[in-house]
Amino acid sequence: MRVGAARAVAARWVREYAAREPGVRGALLSGSTVGMPADAVLPPWSDVDVLVVRDAPAGKLGKFRWGGVLLEVTFLTWAELGAPEEVLGSFVFAGCVRAGAVLADPTGRLAAAHRRVAAEFAEPRWVRRRCAGVRERVERGLRELDAAAPLHEQVTAWLFPTSLTAVLPLVAGLVEPTVRRRYVRAAQLLAACGLAGRYPGLLALLDGGGVGPARVREHLAGLARTFDVAAEVARTPFFFSADITPAARVVAVDGSAALVAAGWHREAMFWILATYARCHAILAADAPEWGARLLPLFEAALADLGVASAADRRRRADAVLAYLPGLWETAELVLARR
Repeated sequence: MRVGAARAVAARWVREYAAREPGVRGALLSGSTVGMPADAVLPPWSDVDVLVVRDAPAGKLGKFRWGGVLLEVTFLTWAELGAPEEVLGSFVFAGCVRAGAVLADPTGRLAAAHRRVAAEFAEPRWVRRRCAGVRERVERGLRELDAAAPLHEQVTAWLFPTSLTAVLPLVAGLVEPTVRRRYVRAAQLLAACGLAGRYPGLLALLDGGGVGPARVREHLAGLARTFDVAAEVARTPFFFSADITPAARVVAVDGSAALVAAGWHREAMFWILATYARCHAILAADAPEWGARLLPLFEAALADLGVASAADRRRRADAVLAYLPGLWETAELVLARR
């Protein structure tokens, strides 16, 4: 399916949802489809992210197939989105509001925010504020690691702040950050800015130098087995529950396989580990016997990346914190060159 057709499906879902829910005040696209040409082919492992603004808070609706498209719908309120000044300083929302990919706007408020954000998005003061938000989240997350938490929680707490080191240059380069492909996009951006030599050190903070593609494929096979079990036994709700379902398998498993096939095997390990940790959170809650049986697969992936123990993860986190001043310098160079 073409991206334009997928967006039309998302817009149709919003119209039908808004007809049932009078509290809807707007909706817009976010994620990887923002800025993609309408005639581009939407890969089967890419979903279409939709932010729906409502009067009242609501949980994340998550991933589901509708009209032949895998949608991921997240609800938020105007307070959570913020005024235009807050949006301009937010690395989470600024890019999609700037793009103006509005699917519904009965109040005109999203259009007004888009005009302001689009006009000022590239101003260095706002770019630096968004970059500072990324850096602050890295620092806060990595300083608060809990060595007594369950393994899946420890890995998540280390992994996501670490991965934001790939997001920082993207924010500086005015590129919409994505989740699964953030390292790929960071590599491409740094190369485009003549800074390719700075990427290996950034990636090594994630994987300590990495493993070969054959071994990554083995880890992906282990993840696929774990994913299928977790998706089958899942009962306890988590904020990421919609990402561990049969419908979402194409994103987590097939999408990671596509990265490996394209030569991005080291980069693929980010989402492989993230999904492993989420699966084991589900297994710990709903099928601990399966969690124990499948744990060696998860542990093998962690060992290959040099983060098998809490002490290993603490050392790697400290290395990231020490790397941040140099990464900020990289972000400044990206800002200057873009």
